[in-house]
Amino acid sequence: MMQGQRGQGAQDPARAERMRARMQERMAQRLGVLKAQLKITPAQEGAWTAWTTALQPSANRPQRLDRAAMARMTTPERIDQMKARRAARHAEMDRRLDATKTFYGTLNAEQKAVFDAVGMQAFRQGKRGFGGGHGGGHHGHHGQR
Repeated sequence: MMQGQRGQGAQDPARAERMRARMQERMAQRLGVLKAQLKITPAQEGAWTAWTTALQPSANRPQRLDRAAMARMTTPERIDQMKARRAARHAEMDRRLDATKTFYGTLNAEQKAVFDAVGMQAFRQGKRGFGGGHGGGHHGHHGQR
């Protein structure tokens, strides 16, 4: 049933857009709370903006695989397609993680302690938190890291 629901969301562009809007709204709320917790100073606004912008999904983010196109591919072609998507997802994650390290470097000791306690917890939630996009926070059936 869950697979069917997932398929319906992908087939209904209006529903997908509503879901995307809700995710962006939740992300904005979480970032607002984190910004208040960190007590971002006016001097840190530029670093905050650069970091929160980097957290947004990239325009280069891989699109969903087209099932019909995948069905026409040979097994080696499908494997190559999956490997390319995995590499793109990893590059996207690296971009966000590098931006986070850069932002973290602009924080004072008190802010770093707050970020260590709450910032990365929310960041690790991936698609439900700061990561945005599909699969950023899912660790599969092996549990959380």
